[in-house]
This record gives sequence, structure tokens and C-alpha cells, in this order.
Amino acid sequence: MNIILSQSRSPSFNLAAEEHLFSRIGEDFLLLYVNEPSVIIGSNQAVLNEVDQDFCIEHDIRIVRRLSGGGAVYHDTGNLNYSFIHGKTGEPLSTRFLDPVVETLRTLDIPVEVRKRKDLWLEGYKISGTASHLSKGREIHHGTLLYDTDLEMLLKALNPEKRDLVRKATASVPSPVKNIRSYLENMKGISPEPEQFFRQFVQQVGLVLGTGNIDSFGSHEKEEIEVLQRDKYIQRMWNYRM
Repeated sequence: MNIILSQSRSPSFNLAAEEHLFSRIGEDFLLLYVNEPSVIIGSNQAVLNEVDQDFCIEHDIRIVRRLSGGGAVYHDTGNLNYSFIHGKTGEPLSTRFLDPVVETLRTLDIPVEVRKRKDLWLEGYKISGTASHLSKGREIHHGTLLYDTDLEMLLKALNPEKRDLVRKATASVPSPVKNIRSYLENMKGISPEPEQFFRQFVQQVGLVLGTGNIDSFGSHEKEEIEVLQRDKYIQRMWNYRM
């Protein structure tokens, strides 16, 4: 499996990068990235139902639609995002794609557990939500890791006035959330900065997957991704289509 660490913090670029890698038939990837403050909504969700748009405009929080279904999530520079992209396995959709993430976190002394919605929980709080997309013999399984996310901003951005304005849309399922950093502070007496923790995670997940080689996008590939970003992921027709 090829591990790629995106150097971009643009949510539209990184979601375009996911789709770009998804199109590369016959290759398996783990894409890791950090986004600027943004709300990432599921493919079948309505922005009106999920997002406080006035709050997001006021605080320069981007709203971007992803390929996969599931609920809306908040991203900022305090959370790391992971995306496993590979050929269809033929097995029923399960939590197996989370095994490398779980093993990595437990190696870092973070005792997470997997629950039935394919989310990761720590001491009764969700620290990682996931979603999947399957098409044309390919699969994407991606999720967030809440390390030092601004939880107040998260709650306000994902707090629309009404949640049922568009009835045919998929609704998010709210859960209590917690940052990994607060757990480390309270239980271990340590508090690595986000960039330090992200480096540790990237290095360790590479060991778990049997590779120490962490790649980044070359100039030609970045240009291809930027075309998709421009033509789709910054377009209102895509992001606000529901």
C-alpha cells in the first residue's frame, strides 16, 4: 500500500485528491491530510439541514461535499484525516479497514474501541467518525481523528436552525465527542502539539502497514488534482446540490 501525506490544507484539494486516487485502478493507497477549518458533508446530505451557514461564512469555514455518504463532520488543523483507497475486496463492508488505525493508536497508548457504526471511541466519547464509498470495483474508507479540534467551533458550525428542511436528505447522527489530546493530558500527563502527534501517527501507521516510505504528490499529479478541484470541489453546483 502506498502512503501519501498531502502537503495541502485545502479541503477541496484533499477531497479532489481522494477522487483522483480512487480513479487509479489497480493501486492501493492510504492518503493522510489535515484541512483548514471546514465542514465536510456527505454525498446525500443537504447543507441547509446540517450547517449553520451564517456562522460558517462569518468564520471563513469552507463547506465541501465528499463522495461518500454518512454524516457531516467538522475539520480543522487539530484533526488528522485518513483515507484508505483500494480495489473492491468482495467481502461484506466491515470494520476491517480500521484495523491499522486501531493498532497504531493502541501502540501510541490510546485504547480506542470500534463500535457498530464503524466509529472509534475513547472513554465513552467518539474520536473518529468514518464513511465509505464503493463504485466501479473500488472502495474508499475514510475518517477523522479528533486530536485537538476546536470543539466549540465544531458544535456551532454543525448546528443549523432546523434539521428537516430537505426531507429526502440523509441526516447526521450526533454523538458526544472528545479530543485525544485531552485524554493524553488527563491520563498520561503528556500533551504533544498536533504536528508532533500527527508525525508519530504517520510513522507508526507506516510500520503497521509494512512501509517506512511516506510519499507526497508530485507536481504533475498536483496539477491533475487541481483540475478536479477547480471543476468540481469548489463548484457550488456540487457542494450545494441539495
